[in-house]
Amino acid sequence: MSKKSALPKREEIAREYKWAIEDMYKDETAWKADYELAETMSTEFAEKFQGKICDCAENLLATLEYSSKLNNIIEKLYVYANQKLHENTADTKSQAMAGKAQTLAVKSESAAAFVEPEILACEPVLLKQFIDSEILKDYRHMLSDLDRSREHILTAEMEELLSEIGEFAGAAEDIFSMFNNADIKFPAIKDENGEDITITHGRYSMLMESEDRRVRKEAFEGLYHTYDKYKNTLAAIYNASVKKDAFYAKTRKYGSTLEAKLDANYIPVSVYENLIEAVHESLPAFYRYVALRKKRLGVDELHMYDVYAPLVSEVDMKVDYDKAKKMVKEGLAPMGADYIKALEEGFNNKWIDVYENEGKRSGAYSWGAYGTHPYVLMNYNGTLNHVFTLAHEMGHALHSYYSDANQSYHNAGYSIFVAEVASTCNEALLIHYLLEKTTDKKEKAYLINYFLEQFKGTLFRQTMFAEFEKKTHELVEAGESLNVDMLNELYRGLNEQYFGPDMILDDEIDLEWARIPHFYTPFYVYQYATGFSAAIALSKRIRELGAEGVDDYMKFLTGGGSKYPIDLLKLAGVDMTSPQPVRDAIKVFEDLVAQLEELDV
Repeated sequence: MSKKSALPKREEIAREYKWAIEDMYKDETAWKADYELAETMSTEFAEKFQGKICDCAENLLATLEYSSKLNNIIEKLYVYANQKLHENTADTKSQAMAGKAQTLAVKSESAAAFVEPEILACEPVLLKQFIDSEILKDYRHMLSDLDRSREHILTAEMEELLSEIGEFAGAAEDIFSMFNNADIKFPAIKDENGEDITITHGRYSMLMESEDRRVRKEAFEGLYHTYDKYKNTLAAIYNASVKKDAFYAKTRKYGSTLEAKLDANYIPVSVYENLIEAVHESLPAFYRYVALRKKRLGVDELHMYDVYAPLVSEVDMKVDYDKAKKMVKEGLAPMGADYIKALEEGFNNKWIDVYENEGKRSGAYSWGAYGTHPYVLMNYNGTLNHVFTLAHEMGHALHSYYSDANQSYHNAGYSIFVAEVASTCNEALLIHYLLEKTTDKKEKAYLINYFLEQFKGTLFRQTMFAEFEKKTHELVEAGESLNVDMLNELYRGLNEQYFGPDMILDDEIDLEWARIPHFYTPFYVYQYATGFSAAIALSKRIRELGAEGVDDYMKFLTGGGSKYPIDLLKLAGVDMTSPQPVRDAIKVFEDLVAQLEELDV
């Protein structure tokens, strides 16, 4: 029997383990009513407000409130339709609803294209008066940020043109996505039991974690030898994407793509550069971990296909869902009574869609729409790894819960720069709790190794990716065209620098750049590394300072997008304009490596 056919159908899952999607819309009729309202509002938007925004503060307020209301409805329509789809991705009705919501979102965005250029067409002195006025105080940060970016906003005609060519501008990413998700086919290899198994994107990570080195090697070679057949095409696609990024940065009068992408959240370029510099300083600590990996695996040569092999076999620890909730609650106890009360509200009031069912979207996420509680999708399987996933996703959910409860719609959405902070902070608190609690050496080693792998994958690996992006964009901005030899050489050099002398650099790894989807969303991945570093620093403050640390952290959680992300983190006690949080996080990494070295398991 196949795994898919063995899964229960959606209707066979007990109601208590399914999210209360009806809390967003009671039924499809209610969804349709909001859809019609949003469609009408989009159609009437320009007629109501275009050409009148600068007449007075009251007109500007009315425009912004109308826009916020429309965007809130669109968000709710979109989230509901897609969450229904994720319950069963084969459901054609949900597919249609999600498609309609996407179409309406595009229509709404186009209808509102006049707003920002028209606001910036106001006389600067008049706009300053509007920003300082009492009736617009709730929009002060939004308007000040827009005014700050004045030199990068084009005329209404140019903005409309850029909006129209947006579909073509995404061609490189679309082509890569179609190739990578639909067209590329990998070979079959023999698994640990000698059975044929076809390599897929989903199975690759599982194969690379196999305790059988032959399986890892064959999976590694099978994957990269396939990419090698298309390497020139993939280089051309990536080159087109980077050139597109450079075009937009230049058109909007930025000095570089890096500057353009960071400016959206008012992040100084120095934050990016400090991250890379701090990680470079700490590479000897990572080399120590690589050497420990080589020693624990007992190999004469450590190859790139050994990077994900478990150093400690997974603890045979099946955790039922009720116990998982109890573990997470106990691990997060340092956050205080109010946070635990909100956590229990999520646990007890069906925020979470717990178990896998036939057709359900894979993985895990937290999502939702302003005005209703957040939701968490899981495919809980009873492993310790999924206990951490529960803590992680509830970190996202409670960040949204507190932001929404304390901010108006337009100020509630937090920046991607801080999106992983609350989730990772939860994981760090849980890991420290479990490490303090356990008396089993193997379980302790497993937990430490799990945490070290988080550092490796999030802080070190994502920073290496970030450095690759920086270098490729600088080459294109200097007039170069990227080709496969140039990209391979650059990527190999970074692997050599980051992994150090104990790693054998197999030729296949030179092509890893060719399979990373995030490279088509430029200067995004560095935020995983900075967010992780901030979370480690915050979890340490919470554990050491108690209520004072929690109070500072809550200023961040409740802030939403009411301030720039750097300023919100400063309220919590972490200054990401300094390399110190990254250095402090790496000190934790070093201590964990030392602990694992001492454990003889």
